Amino acid sequence: MNRSNLLDEVPVDSARFLFNMREANSLLDFDLGLAVQQDSQNPVYYVQYAHARICSILRTLEADGITPRDCTAEELALLTADEEIDLIRHISEYTDEIIASAKDYDPVRITRYVIELATKFHKFYNACRVKGENESLMQARLTLCRASATVIRNVLTMFNITVPTSM
Repeated sequence: MNRSNLLDEVPVDSARFLFNMREANSLLDFDLGLAVQQDSQNPVYYVQYAHARICSILRTLEADGITPRDCTAEELALLTADEEIDLIRHISEYTDEIIASAKDYDPVRITRYVIELATKFHKFYNACRVKGENESLMQARLTLCRASATVIRNVLTMFNITVPTSM
């Protein structure tokens, strides 16, 4: 397959993400089938879907007249479920991951980080109901959703990858 055909087959977002998942000095075994998949097996699709899911949560709540707001420390302290704590810890590591990645010229760290973030967000989403909880807990969970979306958006933007708000 020549270069122009490959670019016609593989979405640019997939190519950028998959190329940044490989160590600089490693042999690249490019999986064309994976690159064109539009499901959770494709890492970029999986990460983009997490962002789109968060945007969907926000749109749904907005349609119900619920607007995210800044939370108090007491409200944020309500985030005690294992999935919430795990997601918070992972988000808190973002700055260190960026610094280490830049220091080592290693974008692979960031792609791994954001895939893990998407995984942790999906676990949180499946375990912790955002809507329908008491107001304080709902707002704290919305804050966690918004923080997750911000980090995903930052990483995808850094790699010049589309950040969808719906899929």
